[in-house]
Amino acid sequence: MPRRFLATLACLMWPTLGHAADCGDADTPCETAIGGYHMATPDVANPKGVVIHLHGGGGRGRGLLNSGLAKAALARGYVFVAPNGEHPENRWTRDWSVKAKGTSHNRDDKAFLREVLADARARGGVTNDTVLLAGFSRGGSMVWDIACYTPDFATAYAPLAGALWDDLPDNCTAPVRLFHTHGWNDRTVPLEGRSFRDGAVVQGDVWASLKILRATNGCDARQPERNSYEGDLWFRHWTDCAAGEIQLMLHKGGHGAPQGWSTRVMDWFENEVS
Repeated sequence: MPRRFLATLACLMWPTLGHAADCGDADTPCETAIGGYHMATPDVANPKGVVIHLHGGGGRGRGLLNSGLAKAALARGYVFVAPNGEHPENRWTRDWSVKAKGTSHNRDDKAFLREVLADARARGGVTNDTVLLAGFSRGGSMVWDIACYTPDFATAYAPLAGALWDDLPDNCTAPVRLFHTHGWNDRTVPLEGRSFRDGAVVQGDVWASLKILRATNGCDARQPERNSYEGDLWFRHWTDCAAGEIQLMLHKGGHGAPQGWSTRVMDWFENEVS
C-alpha cells in the first residue's frame, strides 16, 4: 500500500483523537524561531490546558503523537505537544540541552520550550495557564532541569527514567509538584546514575535529585508521609511538605514506563490542578 495513501488515511482518522490544526501532524511540524514541534488538539471548545511530552535521546516528537499520554491528554480535553530536541552541531543531534558538566549545546531548550508553549497555546486556543511537562529518559532529565531551574514554566512535572545530571545543584529555585517514575532494573539510567567518557560526564543520582527537591519543597521530615504499593508498583508520597508535593513511583521493569503510566500521571495531574 503506497505510503502517501497511508499518510492520507492517518490524517483522516486523526480527528477521533483531536481536530486538525494548521500544523503539527507527523509530517508537518509547527515551527518557532529556533525549532519545531508536533501537536494535536482535542475536540472541545475550550481546552483545559497543555500537556507537553519530551522524547528520549535520539527520538522525535512525531513518535509521541499516538502515545498513551497523547491519547489520555486529548481524551481529557488538553492540547498535546511533542517538541523536537534538535542539536545539529552536537555529538548527539536529537537531544536536549540538559545541564551537565563536560557538555555544551548549541540551543537553549528552556528558551525553545517557552516559545513552543506560547505558540501551541495560541494555535490550540488555550486561554488558561495549566501545563503538565512530562519527558522520558533524556527528556525526563530535561523535565528535571526545568522543574529545578525555571519552575514557573509548568503547573506540574512528570519525569520518567531521567534525573538531574552532575554537577548537581545545591538547591532548586522554588518548590514544584513533581511525579517521578523509574524502573528498579533500569540499566540505561540507573537509579544511582552512571558515568561516561572516563567520568567526564555523569548521570545524576535519582535519590540525590529527590533529596535536593525535598529540601526546596520544605519536606522537613525527610521520609515520606506515607508509602504504598499496588501490585508491581511501589510508591513514596511526600505530601506534607511546606510547598509542592513529590510522588515517586518505582516499577520492577527497566528503562521504560510501567503499564498504565499515562493514565496514572494524568489522574495525578488533574487532582493537583482541581
